[in-house]
Amino acid sequence: MFEYIYSHFQIEAPGWFRLFGFVSFRAVLAGMTAMVVAFVFGDTIIEKLRNLKFRETIRTDGPESHQAKAGTPTMGGLLILLSFSVPCLLFGNFHSPHFMLLWLCTLMMGGIGFLDDYSKVVLRVKNGMNARTKMALSLLVAFGFCLLYYLLTPSPESGEREIAYANTGLFVPFLKGQLIDLTPFIALPFWMLVIVGSCHGVNLTDGLDGLAIGNVCIVAVTMGLMAYLTGTPRAANYLNIPTVVDAHELAVFLAALTGAGVGFLWFNAAPAKVFMGDTGSLALGGALGMTAILIKKELLLAIAGGVFVMEALSVILQVASFRLRGKRIFKMAPLHHHFELSGWPETRVVIRFWLIGIILSLIALSTLRIQ
Repeated sequence: MFEYIYSHFQIEAPGWFRLFGFVSFRAVLAGMTAMVVAFVFGDTIIEKLRNLKFRETIRTDGPESHQAKAGTPTMGGLLILLSFSVPCLLFGNFHSPHFMLLWLCTLMMGGIGFLDDYSKVVLRVKNGMNARTKMALSLLVAFGFCLLYYLLTPSPESGEREIAYANTGLFVPFLKGQLIDLTPFIALPFWMLVIVGSCHGVNLTDGLDGLAIGNVCIVAVTMGLMAYLTGTPRAANYLNIPTVVDAHELAVFLAALTGAGVGFLWFNAAPAKVFMGDTGSLALGGALGMTAILIKKELLLAIAGGVFVMEALSVILQVASFRLRGKRIFKMAPLHHHFELSGWPETRVVIRFWLIGIILSLIALSTLRIQ
């Protein structure tokens, strides 16, 4: 809103109002505002969820220590969606189609998660929404995002260096320039895989107090820095990375997402007062996947979000091994449960996974200079 007002009335606006023309200023405000909204409304929303009996049901085949968490309010993703939507409205760039597309599709992913949570905690449907229905809806939103992104991105002009047009190009870490043009027929399925994979990676990681949201914040900060550098021609040219028009505007979105995550972590840290549920995990995972596509860092997301990749792979390997060999690789999947059953306290698992996430994010950032 403030950027929109500034761009239309900058001549009549006071001098200090020009600050809203700077992405860095709006990003800082977005992050701070999101945290304040979460802190102010957190207890109220948690109490409302408790009164509505939106309570978590703990799986009986999980670690015994988790049974004490039964009855904790869930669907706390609503707090996250509220907390980052307010600063998006206040400080987002409404002229940027990519910003608006990212924000709206994130809310739609959260809506799918809400339906799943509602089925479990209110309608008492075992395991919630049908898995195929959930996947179909996720793929539908992912397809809509990918198609609109492709259609909204302009065609190239001769000699133009910005790659807003090179939206089907694949860029690989450590290699300079576009490796290959995937073409729309390959790019769209690939992008959908990135989005859905990111959604379910975060969803599977959300099993311990603070584990998922902490790693989401780490990756969001990393992607925010990448978005700012990618959308700043001078910085992108210096780093030999592709310049994506208006990508720096996504830093405002990611700052808001990080602020909302930090605010939610205040209530989700052990012992958690609220769980995010699929409402939060699908929205957050989708946001990270869609951002990676917009800034052409799909493969770097797999590095920065390596914790989510490990969690998802542990489930895939566990299922495949049991079906093919009749034996399990891990004591329990996802991976964080394996370490719990190996004797690690929950907080140790969470903190060490955070540290792994920080290390992987630093590795991802270091690749920007090695081109």
